[in-house]
Amino acid sequence: MSYADHNKQFVVFELDDEEYGIDILRVKTIEKMSNITRVPKTPSYVKGVINLRGEIVPIIDLRERFNLKKKEECENTRIIIVYVDDMDVGLIVDSASKVIDINSDMIEAPPESLGSKENSNIYGIGKLDDKVITLLDVEKLLNA
Repeated sequence: MSYADHNKQFVVFELDDEEYGIDILRVKTIEKMSNITRVPKTPSYVKGVINLRGEIVPIIDLRERFNLKKKEECENTRIIIVYVDDMDVGLIVDSASKVIDINSDMIEAPPESLGSKENSNIYGIGKLDDKVITLLDVEKLLNA
């Protein structure tokens, strides 16, 4: 096996000055904020839907989903379009800035104190130099 076989790529984004990562294989595109049409009788973190190149995509505010304080949109606010179970979903984040490679040796399982692995939205904890990046399991996040 070559060295590249041990690396995984993640799209890194920020929420409340913390860095999170999503497996790049789950990310379809990253979009600037656009007009979101509200859908009645949905959870508060479901902001509505957008028309993305002819496809209707539900939009989830990750700040609200993670019970973080509200923040006004700015020019850095992005919608990360991910796909799970043959469906596209948009995730509103504070900013999405880069793609990083993390060697599988540098990814640890989430601490047991965060709850059972079956119920956790966290895929693992990535360690890069002096930084820690929370790696999210998008499928569990959206199906919870």
